[in-house]
Amino acid sequence: MNAEDVLISVLETFNFPVKRQGSLLDNEPYPDNFFTFWNSSSISERFYDNAENTFIYDFDVNFYSNDPAAVYSTLRAAIKKLKAAGFIISGDGHDIASDEKTHDGRGISCVYVEKL
Repeated sequence: MNAEDVLISVLETFNFPVKRQGSLLDNEPYPDNFFTFWNSSSISERFYDNAENTFIYDFDVNFYSNDPAAVYSTLRAAIKKLKAAGFIISGDGHDIASDEKTHDGRGISCVYVEKL
């Protein structure tokens, strides 16, 4: 399973929609609770015999909710599950702007090392 598949499978365990950041249509209402993600970079590392051996993926993961308490508790639970799945996460998250005044958002940056 590649890094994006691992990320999505972990986030889907919360039974909320998981969407690529920015993929909601203009006329599409925000779900009450949902995750978004964005792969901000991927680099090759550890080359052996002139071939890359490892990819390092950097993801932004955000959780939006119309329940301000859920923004914190759900993201903290996601951090635990992502770490258990091998993601490297530093810190407790940061606030994310929301396009809807009914929703708050919180996000994290996480790194995944995929050995080929």
